[in-house]
Amino acid sequence: MFLFANAKSQFKLTDETVVKDSSGMVYPPVVWKKMMQSGEYILKSNKAVTNSNEMILVKLTQAEIDKRAEQSPKPKESEAFTTGKTIASFKTRDIDGNKVNLKQLNAKIVVLNFWFVACMPCRMEMPELNKLVEEYKKDSVVFIAICLDREDEIKDLLKTNPFNYQIIDNARSIATQYGITSYPTNVILDKEGKVQFHSSGYGRPGAIRFWMKKTIDAIKAQTDTANN
Repeated sequence: MFLFANAKSQFKLTDETVVKDSSGMVYPPVVWKKMMQSGEYILKSNKAVTNSNEMILVKLTQAEIDKRAEQSPKPKESEAFTTGKTIASFKTRDIDGNKVNLKQLNAKIVVLNFWFVACMPCRMEMPELNKLVEEYKKDSVVFIAICLDREDEIKDLLKTNPFNYQIIDNARSIATQYGITSYPTNVILDKEGKVQFHSSGYGRPGAIRFWMKKTIDAIKAQTDTANN
C-alpha cells in the first residue's frame, strides 16, 4: 500500500485507485507502483473529479528530483561500519571470473553494495546505483556489488533488472566478515581505504544516489586540493 498526502489530508493508494496520466491513459497498479518507486513520478489528486479515488501521474523534471532528494534526510547509517575507519580487505573473483582484491584498490574510490536477490529494497535502488556508475565511468571510482546468492540466480535476475556494478556471487562470508545484517548496505571508501559513507536500508527514491554522489564528489575535491 502507498500513502499520498497533501496539506489537508492523506489518502490510501490501493489497487482500486485509478491512476491516469495527463492524456487520460489509465495505468494498472503493477505499472504505476513501479513508476512511483523510481522516484521520477509523483501522484496528484484529480481536481476535475469530485469524490473520486482518482490520481494523476506526473513526471518530475531532473531538477525537481534532485531537489526532493536534497531535502531528504541522510540515509540511516549502517551499524557494521564506522566513518573514518579502514575496513578489512578481501580477495575473491566476480561472476565473470575476474580477480577482486580490495587492498589493491587503495588508489581509487571504492563503492560497495551488499545485497541479495530476494531483497526488494535492494532491487528498488539498482536504477539509482546504475546512474552513479554511468556518471563516474570516466573517474577512478570502482563499484562492487557483494551478493549472497549463486551466480545462476544473479544472472537470472539481471535479465530483467540490470545492475552495472562488478558483481561478486556467493559472498555471504564477506558480508559476515563485516557483520552486515541489514540489506541493502552501501559503503564508500576513499583512496586510503577509509569509510566516508555507510548506509543501511532504502529510503526515499533518489536520496541514496544524492548522498552517495555528494560523498564521492567531496572525496574527489579533497584529492584534487591535495594534489595542487
